[in-house]
Amino acid sequence: QVQLVESGGGLVQAGDSLRLSCEASGRTFSWYAMGWFRRAPGKEREFVAAISSTGGSTYYSDSVKGRFTISRDNAKNTVYLQMNSLKPEDTAVYYCAARFAYGSSQREADFSSWGQGTQVTVSS
Repeated sequence: QVQLVESGGGLVQAGDSLRLSCEASGRTFSWYAMGWFRRAPGKEREFVAAISSTGGSTYYSDSVKGRFTISRDNAKNTVYLQMNSLKPEDTAVYYCAARFAYGSSQREADFSSWGQGTQVTVSS
């Protein structure tokens, strides 16, 4: 299994930007497709964005498309989530996840490793 540690969360105002990072260790990072999910208060965890193992393909939920960008640096074993034009409804704990495959997925069940999460709070 690959171990994942997220960072970069915080408290921001609506319209601000944040960049989340997720550093992987323990296995060859480039073997893994990666994803970001989030859980808002009182809601189930939901898909946010995903990227293939090489970074050649990306996927986004409709709620973040055009505002968030997922990227990865395989030399640094890190996946990023750049979040722009943040809204109060983006408030959630954000989790990164790894899937031992080339192609990514929007399904939680397809990811075998998860980070501990990082809190993002957007005030209005």
